[in-house]
This record gives sequence, structure tokens and C-alpha cells, in this order.
Amino acid sequence: MNCVDCADIDPIEDEGEVRLRACPEPLMAAIRHAGYEIYGTGNILIIPYCRKEELLKLIELLGTAEPVAGGLSLCIKSKGVSLRPDRWLTPEQLILQFSNEHLVSIIRNHDFCSHLQPIVNFHEEIVGFEFLLRPLPHGHHFHPYELFEIARSTGFHSFLDRAARISAIETSARLLPKGIKRFINFLPSSIYNPKYCLTHTFDAIRRLNQNPEDYVFEVVETEQITDMAHLLAIFAEYRSQGMQVALDDVGAGYSTLEVMSSLQPDYVKIDRKLISFCDQDPDKQRILAEIISRAGEFGARLLAEGIERREEYLFCRGLGIDLGQGYLFGKPADRPPARFGFTA
Repeated sequence: MNCVDCADIDPIEDEGEVRLRACPEPLMAAIRHAGYEIYGTGNILIIPYCRKEELLKLIELLGTAEPVAGGLSLCIKSKGVSLRPDRWLTPEQLILQFSNEHLVSIIRNHDFCSHLQPIVNFHEEIVGFEFLLRPLPHGHHFHPYELFEIARSTGFHSFLDRAARISAIETSARLLPKGIKRFINFLPSSIYNPKYCLTHTFDAIRRLNQNPEDYVFEVVETEQITDMAHLLAIFAEYRSQGMQVALDDVGAGYSTLEVMSSLQPDYVKIDRKLISFCDQDPDKQRILAEIISRAGEFGARLLAEGIERREEYLFCRGLGIDLGQGYLFGKPADRPPARFGFTA
């Protein structure tokens, strides 16, 4: 059940070989002129290296080459036997790996954990938590957005997205009683084939003897959703396993009302920018009323994000919004708050 995008990431060692695909003759001549030996025939060439510095110079040389039809790609195989599938990347992706070795190491070694932020109903009772990627207590610091951006630009976003989901599931199994909802983020762009790519997620839930109905998988997308059919297929796969789905940041960016109506998620999470001082802003109130009306057409539950003021809480409750999340109720933390009756 391991494809190259989700397989563990081998570190780049000081000795190994570069496998080069789709290399034109002029580039081969430039590589030889730079002092590198080339072996192999046909579509794949092999270039040995003995030091990381030597490897980096080769990758930088490849990065300056004229674009070729189909794109130039390469695979680094360090000395020693690895049974993992070949991971083919562009020179640009590998240059970014070298220039961001610290962050790539965090991704490769799973040097992160999951924190929980409470989600409450409007009796202020905790009914769930959102799980958020954070640095280890004594580990290297990073900003979650920066880590995901490096993962995306280096070709590791599927690996990181899957690892973050598994971390959240394992943390929820350790800290929460059954019956509490667990909101877990996922990137649609990291899931190529829902029936295959999500098997690790479903296996983790079964392995830990968790109830599928406790899990809500939440779309987090930083770019425009262009393949609605693909995202609907992901939703259908989650739902076929007894889980629910949510759409994040509705009312801002690409999470428009049209996207919400097309996807018809089980939960609609209203963007924090709309919630901030909504009790004082008629324009925000008009948009909130439209979101509530449209979500009501397909029976979604509404969740107001980023509540920091009691006036916002009271106003959203008055509108009939079901759930709330924000610093008013609790910041992300490494364990549930004891004051709400959690003892983990």
C-alpha cells in the first residue's frame, strides 16, 4: 500500500548516483565537460557522485539547462540498497531540498506532533477538537504553513499530508474519549486516487479501534479548486467509510458560497475574518445570513471560526450557528483542557 508519493523519504547521502531521465545530447555533453562520468543507455542515464557538494553542483548545472519536451527529471539513489520506489523530481525541486535541508529533515523524520483546539456548542460544551500540526516540545521550531509550502515545492506534500493525518488520528486515540468529534485537515491536491491514497488513514482508524463517525475530514486548500469532481470523489470515499467532511474558511479566498453549494459538506466552517467583529459590521452580517441560508438548503452544520470576543459568540448564537471555535474557548494545546472535564 505504498506509492512513491507517500513512501518514506531517503536522506541524501555523501555517496551515490543520479539517475537522469529525458536528457538531451547537448546537456550530456555539458555534464561530461564538467568532469562527470555518464553510464547507461536508452532513456535513463547514471551519473555517480562521491560528495554532496559534487551532487549539488551537478543539480545546479541541470537546473540551468534549456527546457526539454516532457521535462527533465532525476532520481538520487544513495549508496546502499533501498527497496523504496524511485522518486523522480525536477532539478528545481532538488535545489529547494538542498536550500531547505532543515525543514525537509523535519518532514522526512516526522519531527512534529498534533495539538488540539476545542470546538464547542453554544452551551459552551466541548463537542470536538480540530487537530493542528505543531513542532515537537523540544524539537526544531517551524511554522506549519512554511512546512507545508516547502513540502509542496519539493514534491513531498502527499507524504507530509498523510503523515499529519496519521499523527492527528493517533493523538486523538490517545487523548480523547469516544464520542468526541475530531476535525482533521487534508489537502485535496495530495490525494491522487481516493480509494488508494486514503487507505492509510482508514487503516489507522481501524488499527486504533476508533469509531469512524467521530472523524470529520476538513478541506484545507490554498489554491483554487479546479477539479470539483475529484474533490467530490474524495468526499464520497470518506463518507463510504462512515466519516464526515467539512469545508474550511467559507466566505474567504477560494471557499466561496458556490464551492460550498457544489460540495455540500456536512460541516461549514465560516472564516474567522467574517466572524471578527461581526456583531458590529452590517456587510459581514449580510454575508453570514447568505451562508446560513445556503447551508440550510443541504442541512450542513455551521461552525464559526476565530471567535475571540463574547459579543461575537452571542451574535453567532443568535443567528442560529451551531458551533464555535476560537481563543475565547481555548488555544491549540498539546492536550485537552482539564477544566472541561478531560483527564487525559
